[in-house]
Amino acid sequence: MSDDLLVVEDLEKHFPVTRGIIFQKQVASVQAVDGVSFTVKPGETLGVVGESGCGKSTMARCIMRLLDPTGGKVIFDGRDITNLSRAQMRPIRREMMMIFQDPYASLNARKRVGFIVAEALEVHKLGTDAEVKRRVQELLEVVGLNPEHYNRFPHEFSGGQRQRIGVARALAVNPKLIVCDEPVSALDVSVQAQILNLLKDLQQDFGLTYVFIAHDLNVVRHISDRVMVMYLGKVAELAERDKLYAAPKHPYTGALLSAVPIPNPEMGRQRKPVVLEGDVPSPINPPSACRFHPRCPRFHEGHCDVEEPPLYSFSNGHVAACHYPLERWPLTAEEFRKAQSGPTGAKATAEAEA
Repeated sequence: MSDDLLVVEDLEKHFPVTRGIIFQKQVASVQAVDGVSFTVKPGETLGVVGESGCGKSTMARCIMRLLDPTGGKVIFDGRDITNLSRAQMRPIRREMMMIFQDPYASLNARKRVGFIVAEALEVHKLGTDAEVKRRVQELLEVVGLNPEHYNRFPHEFSGGQRQRIGVARALAVNPKLIVCDEPVSALDVSVQAQILNLLKDLQQDFGLTYVFIAHDLNVVRHISDRVMVMYLGKVAELAERDKLYAAPKHPYTGALLSAVPIPNPEMGRQRKPVVLEGDVPSPINPPSACRFHPRCPRFHEGHCDVEEPPLYSFSNGHVAACHYPLERWPLTAEEFRKAQSGPTGAKATAEAEA
């Protein structure tokens, strides 16, 4: 545990569903996060993927203690922060920062950029006014903005520039951990690449640790060292990036990867996509045992709907919660690398048009 910067053990977050106006009574609960466990080492990037509503953002807010967990533990840098008060959390918040999803909503429209980036420095009393201003201008330059933008308002920037301001704000107090809650999902593809490259460069320069949440599997593959797949508040699979993409074990992970385009047109035509039937169940009344069994193509009656699968271990930290894992993915590791390289130039264009 001493080697891990962040340890999450059986994390739960349930939101009560009440009925009544004056005398409210809890009739159910939304099980947004239900027993999530993982670790993150210093300097590592853990990618988190899953469908909308699977609990990724709620989990991130529980880690940051923006929401109080219902159960479980969050251990940061060797200290249990699960039940700390706001006053006790204040010095720890210097080492944990967050980049939010919407660059238009996460910045105060009434404040100038200089105030937004400097707010954390002023709260923690890090430097004089002149030192804070100098630090903010340095941060703006680090993230690719002009230091002269110090006195501008957020509405004067584009979406990509606003997200860069959010990155500068997260870097202000030299944190150890940054939780990125879908930081590129609201941006254009070209701007996404700029922000991702910026995050990777900053990680190398400052030794940062990321928990990176996203929907786009290609984005997660580009930036992550390990990938965790969530489904309906639980961990479906967790593995190193290359192993998970080349040989997934959980049928849900296989279905997600089957929808990712392959640069090689010939192999893309040969691959058969996995189509999941039905809709995502409600987290208020999730399915019994394995939560994926109503949509699973490998469902076995009397087992998958009766016994909840633990996280079975395969090799080198690769775990998946499935009684009947995928024996062989449609692509082997060598075929996967070949498909990702793909043909280029005129040959690729000709084959794609054909």
